[in-house]
Amino acid sequence: MAKLENLKTNLSLPYAKIHPSIDPEADPNSYSLEKFRLYETRARYYLIGSDRNKKFFRVLKIDRSEPSDLNISEDPVLYSPQEIKNLLQRIAEGNRATGGLNFVAKVFGIVGCIKFLESYYLILVTKRQQIGSICGHAIYSIDESQLITVPHVSVQSDIAHSKTELRYKKLLSSVDLTKDFFYSYTYPIMQSLQKNVLAMGEEKMPYDNIFVWNAYLTQAIRSRCSNTIWTIALVHGHFKQIRLSIFGRDFSVTLVSRRSRHFAGTR
Repeated sequence: MAKLENLKTNLSLPYAKIHPSIDPEADPNSYSLEKFRLYETRARYYLIGSDRNKKFFRVLKIDRSEPSDLNISEDPVLYSPQEIKNLLQRIAEGNRATGGLNFVAKVFGIVGCIKFLESYYLILVTKRQQIGSICGHAIYSIDESQLITVPHVSVQSDIAHSKTELRYKKLLSSVDLTKDFFYSYTYPIMQSLQKNVLAMGEEKMPYDNIFVWNAYLTQAIRSRCSNTIWTIALVHGHFKQIRLSIFGRDFSVTLVSRRSRHFAGTR
């Protein structure tokens, strides 16, 4: 009975990254990034990430001048809403001669990056849908995704537009991320509930888990930034949550199935 009471107490606590709605006075560095806006200049992409309530902002810079290399740098500064607005204005003014700063897309996370023959591509979530929650942590599915070419067209060679490259891109596009994939910004859905209770206080999402479908796709970004706040850990499987009421008592029933990335195939 004592173990059951301890389990109930632990389930009410956040996992590793403090959710803004749970503790608004917490250390901003512990926040997860849930909303992003992608901007571009001729030389760089700027991915602006914020917490759910848009109180704090971080900046990820992606170089576009190399045709076949991925150069990513994370700005260590934590910006306020006014500071990030001023920063974007300065970037726009500094790049006015080469086309300025242009808005590209509203983003909800990076699925990963991939390279075929020459150019790197970013796979981005552009529309999401909440499909449930566990212990107060939202679980999402993907409604829309977008493939972004990293190098500027002016530095690409003919290889980037070859038939083979286009065929590989078409094969990648055949993977439908809107079906049977789910993720959470603040809860490690790839692990069991019991393991998450025992792992309280861990700093990063466990991407080495066998149920993280895009572990390889996110490796380059995670290693360069030394964190997991810019990427989402996708799980391939099924998530279903329904609300029931029996004898006047309301409760949720959740079914989670996960497919290992090491053992793909029909189940």
